This record gives sequence, C-alpha cells and structure tokens, in this order.
Amino acid sequence: MKTLSKLGVLAALGGALALSSCAGEYYVSDQPADVVYERPAPPYAGAVWIEGDWVYSGGHYVHSRGHWARARSGRTYVAGTWEHTNRGYRWHRGHWHR
Repeated sequence: MKTLSKLGVLAALGGALALSSCAGEYYVSDQPADVVYERPAPPYAGAVWIEGDWVYSGGHYVHSRGHWARARSGRTYVAGTWEHTNRGYRWHRGHWHR
C-alpha cells in the first residue's frame, strides 16, 4: 500500500513539473526588430546553425543568440517565426522536426 501511495505522489509531482515547464502564450503589440550579428565559423564538420530565439522576460521579448549544434539523425531544425494575430505578435520557438 505504501508503494502505491509513493507512486501516486511521484506521478503527481512529475505531472506538476511537466505542466509548469510549458511555455505560455505571450503577446506584444509590436514585433521586435530583427537582430543582426555575424555568424561564427562552424566548430566542426556537420554542425547545424540554430538561429537565435526570442524569450519572454520582464514584460517583453529578449533575444538569445544563435549557436552551433550537432545534427540530429532524421531531423531538420525549423527556425522560429513571429505570428501576427488580433491580440498582437507572438513568437513560435524553433524546434527539431522529423
């Protein structure tokens, strides 16, 4: 019986952590200006460039710089995009796609 209650507590904790890590939908009235910077040379053969992403922080979007990453077998990186809606602009983060 104690094992079942421990499993229940662990399952509830795991669910809460999973839900708390979900990104919210944040809208701004104006799309931030594009950030321009020089892409560094690839550090090794086969490296994939991951464009910078926008992160919502302190009431506005903040840009994080791009970086090189190892390719993922059978996947392609899809860069993030801005979406304009009747509520304002919202950022869709970049992700690996099968």
